[in-house]
Amino acid sequence: MNHIISIRDLERTDIDCLLDKAALIHANCYDENSLKGKILALLFFEPSTRTRMSFDAAMARLGGTSIGVDSVEASSVAKGETLADTIRVVSGYADAIVLRHPKEGAARLASEFSSVPIINAGDGAGQHPSQTLLDLYTIRQSMPLEGIKVGLLGDLRYGRTAHSLAYALSLYHATLYTLSPKGLELPCAITEELTEGGTAIIEHDDVSTIIRDLDVLYVTRIQRERFPDSASYFRVASSYRITPELLSGVKERLIVLHPLPRLDEIDPRVDLLPHARYFEQSRNGIPVRMAMLQKVIS
Repeated sequence: MNHIISIRDLERTDIDCLLDKAALIHANCYDENSLKGKILALLFFEPSTRTRMSFDAAMARLGGTSIGVDSVEASSVAKGETLADTIRVVSGYADAIVLRHPKEGAARLASEFSSVPIINAGDGAGQHPSQTLLDLYTIRQSMPLEGIKVGLLGDLRYGRTAHSLAYALSLYHATLYTLSPKGLELPCAITEELTEGGTAIIEHDDVSTIIRDLDVLYVTRIQRERFPDSASYFRVASSYRITPELLSGVKERLIVLHPLPRLDEIDPRVDLLPHARYFEQSRNGIPVRMAMLQKVIS
């Protein structure tokens, strides 16, 4: 069964195939009825705008339909139903399930009880493979992925988008520069696994010291919802900010990405610069997720 739970479930050839397919879809080379009569279940137990709507739109563009719930309160989970039972039931209604859940490992667990493919749309501080695929697709629009220098800035401890992207970039022999507030560093388990596999990971305290060496700057927000209390969050909130002044003198091909939503970590003035690609990045969720749906359903 074609579950997509983690970016680590995919080989580099699998990723390249999906990105190539997304490029064809982006060029309007696809069958608008390829998923006609198919149903996608969207189970989102955490808030989402881009991921949920883009999967919904992707399914519609392929001729299929979507059903689902948008919160715990709107489902039988509020009555005490287990995730396993929810998945057993919903997999009887649909041809694939897109699941977002606050607990890390939830998507993997769901795949054990589902009779249809599961796509992980984010599981706590774990993985977010569809976001990573659209991140790679956006980078590839500007430059080859092989051997690039990427700065990962922000909440790298809880940031599932950064976790997934780091694993994916290791397949392309990228050099990773990590920058985070104290206590929000990339988890040691990820760092050790990637470095043992040959990926260069260089930790920095100040983005200004390496910004001119980078090909990609991947910015993430401090995720208040992942912190155990407000005091812990406010100790690190607003600890970095990307401005036009900071980007002065960077490589011409540098692109700034952000999985969104953003708070104040990117100055709105950056939006007008050619380096800003985060809104294009968001739009790329449509062709990439269309390619994913065709893969798991077809």
